[in-house]
Formats: sequence, structure tokens, C-alpha cells
Amino acid sequence: MDKLRKTDVSSLFLLVILGLVLYVALDVVAQLLPPYYSPVSQAESDLAVGKFGFVMTINFLNRGLFSLLFILAFLRTLNLAKVARSHFRTGVYLLGVWAVGALLLAGFPTDVPATPISWHGAIHLVVATTAFFGGAFGALIISLRLGKNEATQKLRTPALLIAIVSVILLFVALVTLTGPLGGLTERLFLGSVLLWIGVTSAYLARAPFRIS
Repeated sequence: MDKLRKTDVSSLFLLVILGLVLYVALDVVAQLLPPYYSPVSQAESDLAVGKFGFVMTINFLNRGLFSLLFILAFLRTLNLAKVARSHFRTGVYLLGVWAVGALLLAGFPTDVPATPISWHGAIHLVVATTAFFGGAFGALIISLRLGKNEATQKLRTPALLIAIVSVILLFVALVTLTGPLGGLTERLFLGSVLLWIGVTSAYLARAPFRIS
């Protein structure tokens, strides 16, 4: 039974990684379709506006789902490792904000530059900003506490380094949001959070088999 549970958790993390790969693929596809928004100056959310905006909308849903799946797999790993969930509660809640935020973004499209601010565009901006903070600080808080258990000690250093970079990139992205590099800095930030999820998932996909 224990072996089966460990296998199930590993399978969940592998699904998270597949979701990440799909996210990158769909993002590239959306970027290559008309109206060819600039990845350097325009936010990723702009890809959800236009004739082929449904591709990015699907990707927002994908990001939300694999992020929720990551949380589920992470909590199950804590159970297998006999680690108190309370140690990670704040970080998990913040990651939940990141995940739910992505799902909400699919329902409230943004306003592309040079267009009036709409009610759904305003909601999109608030949700996106809140979700970004949740992703960056959720990853940071969880990373800081990974060293408390033998099963995750080796993960702490790489996870913490990526999380620190994510927090830095978050503020850089916010400062440059409306500038000529706003799209690039936002994508670097998003990439850092996704990298954290990917690295953590790859490690923990194998870690349950080493937990006694």
C-alpha cells in the first residue's frame, strides 16, 4: 500500500511536468499566431486577445490546473514524509492564490495597449498582480522551510535560489510593466516561477521512494 501511494504521488508530479511542457508549447504557438504581439514590450496576457486568443485562454486554465495539481502532490508528499503541513501552510495558500488566479485570468481578458480600460481588464490586472505575488512568495516561503526535513534538504538550495530570483524579477516586472521591456521582464518572472515548480516536481517525483 505504501509503495502504491508513493507511485501515485510521483505520477502526479509527472503530470505537473507535462502540464509545464504543454504550457511552454502553447505559449509559443500563441506567440506565433496573428496579431503577432511583441514578446518584448507586450504582456503575455495580450495573447489572449484577438482571433486566436483562445489558445492563451486555454493555457491560463492549464497553468491553473497543473499548479493546483502540484499543490495536491506536494501535500501528499508531506504526508508520506510525516511532515506537519502547518510548516508549509502559508506558502501553500499563496501558491493556491497563484493557481486560482491563473484560472480567473481565463475568464477576464486584459486590455491591449492603446485601448480604453474595461471592467474585465481592470479585474484582470488586479488578479494577475495578486497571483504573481502569490507565486513568488509562495515559492520563497516553501523553499525556506524545505530544510526542516531530511527528505527535502537537498532540494532547499536550488529551490531557494530560484525563489529568490522570482521575487526579484517580480518587482522588476512591476516596475517595467508599461515600459518597452515590460513583456520580457514579465515573461522572465513567469518563467522563474514555472522553473521552481518544475525543479521541485522533478525532485519530489523521486523523493517519495526515499522517504522512510
